[in-house]
Amino acid sequence: MGLPRSSWYYQPRPPAATTQELLDRLDEQYTRTPFYGTRRMTAWLRQEGYPVNRKRVRRLLQLLGLETIYPRPHTSTPAPGHRLYPYLLRGVPITHADQVWSSDITYIRLQQGWVYLVAILDWYSRYVVAWELSNTLDSSFCLSALERALAQARPTIFNTDQGSQFTSLEFTGRLLAADVRISMDGRGRALDNVFVERLWRTVKYEEVYLKGYETVPVASRSLGEYFRFYNEERLHQALAYRTPATVYQEGAITRARLG
Repeated sequence: MGLPRSSWYYQPRPPAATTQELLDRLDEQYTRTPFYGTRRMTAWLRQEGYPVNRKRVRRLLQLLGLETIYPRPHTSTPAPGHRLYPYLLRGVPITHADQVWSSDITYIRLQQGWVYLVAILDWYSRYVVAWELSNTLDSSFCLSALERALAQARPTIFNTDQGSQFTSLEFTGRLLAADVRISMDGRGRALDNVFVERLWRTVKYEEVYLKGYETVPVASRSLGEYFRFYNEERLHQALAYRTPATVYQEGAITRARLG
């Protein structure tokens, strides 16, 4: 078959227990204190009894897809040669559903290993329009989530960070083909995408940290159930204790009236 013997018999090994434990602890602490840089994270881990140095902490945070100092993923490095778009939402009132969608990526731990989660959120209603899991940080799973979202509706503006997944020609080209205006966070401005950051905190504390996902299919099934609960049953304080699905439907009616 033209394959080396070593490739045929290779069995992937999960990361060492200590490494996996460090990744999980860093993810939890980052969710609590996203403003911690590598120095603070290193000091915190040492206080917790882990003999780590700053170099290892930086490497682990990069593996998680997290950028220190600013509370958003390290995926803010644009793909070489790809166009960056200006941030369009400063001072813009959000008045109806499908006016602004936003997307971001976060780390989801498994009992052995991890995966990455991307979600597309409607700013007006906090409704999760689409989501997708992947075991790598390539752009294909982000594009898959975008296709699923666009099959349901089309936003006026789509906001992301400057990550390579979102600056790829495939991703931006699909938005432009749908006549969607592209907005990107300024570097170091995590609050430009604050609604998705809040979503990640909610998902992790109410779902991920309470479950011990054994496999990717288990994680996918459990997250699917949670997102259905989040959209259709969970009362949201910022929405006057209504559900995102209710507000999204009301907001879509408002958009239809506005034309």
